[in-house]
Amino acid sequence: MKALIFEPFSGASGDMIIGSLLDLGIDESKIADAIAAFNIRMEVEDVDKRGIVSKKVRFTGDAEERSYTELVQMLNDSGLAKDIMENALAILERIADAESRIHGIEKQKLKFHELGAMDTIADIVGSSIAFSAIEPDTVISTPISVGMGYVDTEHGVLPVPAPATLEILRKASLLFQGGPFSAELLTPTGAAILAQFVNRAVTSLPPVRITATGYGAGSIELPIPNVLRASIGELDTDFATDTVGVLETNVDDVTGEVIGNLIEALMAKGARDVSVLPALMKKGRYGHVIRVITSPGDIQRMARILMKETGTLGVRVMQVRRYIASRDMQEIRLRIKGIERSVRVKIGRDANGELLNIAAEFEDAKRVAGELKLPLREVIRMIECEARKFNL
Repeated sequence: MKALIFEPFSGASGDMIIGSLLDLGIDESKIADAIAAFNIRMEVEDVDKRGIVSKKVRFTGDAEERSYTELVQMLNDSGLAKDIMENALAILERIADAESRIHGIEKQKLKFHELGAMDTIADIVGSSIAFSAIEPDTVISTPISVGMGYVDTEHGVLPVPAPATLEILRKASLLFQGGPFSAELLTPTGAAILAQFVNRAVTSLPPVRITATGYGAGSIELPIPNVLRASIGELDTDFATDTVGVLETNVDDVTGEVIGNLIEALMAKGARDVSVLPALMKKGRYGHVIRVITSPGDIQRMARILMKETGTLGVRVMQVRRYIASRDMQEIRLRIKGIERSVRVKIGRDANGELLNIAAEFEDAKRVAGELKLPLREVIRMIECEARKFNL
């Protein structure tokens, strides 16, 4: 599995992320040509950061103050490829949401000052292009050093990490730590870009075969190299991995009707899975353990739904790493009793393409069984047998 790995031991900013990816071999012209549409120019040079030669990225252009809505419109009108534009808009949304909450300003009324607007557009577009060019199967990050102390901002002197940066981190699955020096090492834009692309946060590097490394230079002089290291390597695993949130709560005074409604409400709001287990609780009372699997960014929202719908006063939360097979939905034509039907099947494979499982799409199998007056189990078996002829 191809992995892109970040080691932010000296923090991260938008230009450091782009610099590290350029140093991995991304074509500079791809980024330069794209941001030229926004009247922004990119300058890249090799600099020595305490013995490490790294890429230093600077952006110049005709800067002017822009509102959040103006930046969104600029991206929508840019002509960028769909995936690049969607990622850039999502990163901008993370920054705007954080700034809006921290400063109490409606998102539509947010203003980005002259240099801030130019750098933000260049950073989010440039990084989105670079990630698209690399096409990693997964993106991993070790803990981010955010610095400590205080920083001067347009809003005055603020603590490190800056409130907007911390708000972005709060909604992400990234790991971070204070220090090791008194400085702002992680910027809001850097946090938003990593939050958008990193699939898995780890405390230390997993087993991996590194094939390339790159270094992006920061602007601060520190006792250690102020660089962001990015590597490309092959993970020693047959499966992709991601991080999910697991929520659990025990209830002993909730009816089956309420639990049924809860499951529907959680799934409608984006939960990946919900299960309810019977349990024998204190004083011999019968109850249930409710377990919810969701994306890390939705943990707080799902916990709130659990509390409101069940009345529980506590929800246990864990972030866990899971192995996942690649999943694909295929449509096949199946002839039963001389009648041809179109049905879908789910195909599971490992990272090497080996077939792991074939499962008939339940609703399609149920429809065909009803139309042909056949047992559902028999129709599922026929669908899966037919699908295996094409996928083994």
